[in-house]
Amino acid sequence: MTKGDGREDVMMGDLVLLQEEVNPVMSALLDNGLEVTALHNHFFWENPRIYYMHIHGHGKAVDLAEHIKPGLALIGKGQPSPPATSSAPKTSLDTAQIARIVGHDGEQTGAVYKITIGRDDINLKEMGASITSRMGLNTWAAFYGSNEDAAIAGDVAMLESEVTPTLKALRSHGLDVVAIHHHMIETQPVIIFLHYWGRGPAPQLAQGFKAALDQLGKGGK
Repeated sequence: MTKGDGREDVMMGDLVLLQEEVNPVMSALLDNGLEVTALHNHFFWENPRIYYMHIHGHGKAVDLAEHIKPGLALIGKGQPSPPATSSAPKTSLDTAQIARIVGHDGEQTGAVYKITIGRDDINLKEMGASITSRMGLNTWAAFYGSNEDAAIAGDVAMLESEVTPTLKALRSHGLDVVAIHHHMIETQPVIIFLHYWGRGPAPQLAQGFKAALDQLGKGGK
């Protein structure tokens, strides 16, 4: 959430939903004055099916919190809780090697190593509010598994002119493109997001992500 024109707050984010939760949650959000700006997958072949819903609203922060509450209340009802674990899962990824290949350090959370890179080259505003990396204007890659057999998932924030070169870079390195869409509406410049997924040796996956990253910020406005 960030401050926009007229001292109003702008809220953006996404919700992780099971397939059967999508439409009830969407109705609850729309009925309470929020906007749904995108709905899509991040993955292939997952079970259960998981969908990501991007939302937007503006007004007073306390009102926005009340508006989103009915939608949040519908998430996770009747679903079994995961078994408790005594410690976080271990990972055997060489995260230092991944960071060297990508050219950016990441953060370790449990077994997942995630690199997040903002688009400081883009001055993006929505209703007067600055949209920064913390508000979702970023490109990221999450790694899981071992050096020999890892999975990667993430998304890329692109200017329109960067879409085709980025797609070519990902596909030429064997990474699957899962979705191409907007996260935001009525912004200038237009930002397109894609989600990708891949599996293989971790260094190879990191090289694919780096190839896509190299297509960004080449002077486009």
